[in-house]
Amino acid sequence: MKISKEIKTGLIAIAAIGLLVTGVNFLKGNSFFGGDDVYFAYFPNSGQLAPASSVTLNGVGVGKVLSVEYVSGGAVNEKVKVSFNIQNKNIKIPKGSIVQIGSLDLFSKGLILLLNEDLAKGFYKPGDKIKGDVAIDMVSQAKAYADPISQKLQAMMVSIDKVVNSVSTLLDTNATQTIEGSLAELRISIKRFGNVAYEAESLLISEKVKLGRILSNVESITQNLQLSNEKVSKILGNAEKISNDLVSADFKNVINEAKTTLNSVNTLIGKANSGEGTLGKLISDDQLYDQLVLTNKSLQNLVNDISVHPERYIHFSVLGAKTKGVPLTTDEEKKLRKLLDSIPN
Repeated sequence: MKISKEIKTGLIAIAAIGLLVTGVNFLKGNSFFGGDDVYFAYFPNSGQLAPASSVTLNGVGVGKVLSVEYVSGGAVNEKVKVSFNIQNKNIKIPKGSIVQIGSLDLFSKGLILLLNEDLAKGFYKPGDKIKGDVAIDMVSQAKAYADPISQKLQAMMVSIDKVVNSVSTLLDTNATQTIEGSLAELRISIKRFGNVAYEAESLLISEKVKLGRILSNVESITQNLQLSNEKVSKILGNAEKISNDLVSADFKNVINEAKTTLNSVNTLIGKANSGEGTLGKLISDDQLYDQLVLTNKSLQNLVNDISVHPERYIHFSVLGAKTKGVPLTTDEEKKLRKLLDSIPN
């Protein structure tokens, strides 16, 4: 069967229209055959995002931006509506994910998917609204970095200006005179230092003889000490010998003998305190003490009686009369007189 030219022309026209529609859809970001999942996101501004921009996930393109529309009367963070599709059927967007407008390179903008790792909340469905965010572009970052530097440069320029003004003020006529006066005073000070140095040199010259004598005296003292070195050595040797004798002395035996003597004395005193021996009895025997006191009293009475009435004990026959009382021998009379003489008045 033979096809007419009209039918061929119609078929070609239909095919061209189909290719045109498909090409337009492709240019808009849709897949070649369509059927992609479409999502929406709202942003406070477009961030210079344009339709047909890429949608990337971890740097890999997974979709296209379909449209960027301004929303009148929307909230502050929902002034721009962006429609985009996901051309990869294996990619699902978990709830809680963020779509960010950012720079893909130095010249182009795009959407960046930041998927939430928590899959417990489920996934967005096609046509759902996803939270949007606008990243700081490189120009803004450069501006934020350059603004503090610019401010520091401005402050530094102000400081430099002040320094220049100060130098200009220093170099005027009055300042020049001040500098010349300071230099003159400096020259005078240097001259005075020179005079002081000259006077010090003169003083050293005039005192040179005295310094020589002092050094001679020091030398003589040193020689005398050197000559007396032998005597000093002997003195030190004698001192060392005395020290050795003191060290080698038998202090131990002396201390032991003294200790023995003290023990004997302590033993004697202990016996006396306990009433042992003659000394102990004299110290501790009250009866002996009482008898001695009584004897002394009787003796004292006897002496007193002899002093008052000697005729009772001693009789002298002058005319040959008969002797009365107890006759005493010559030795007994001498002993009695000696006893009477020894008694204090």
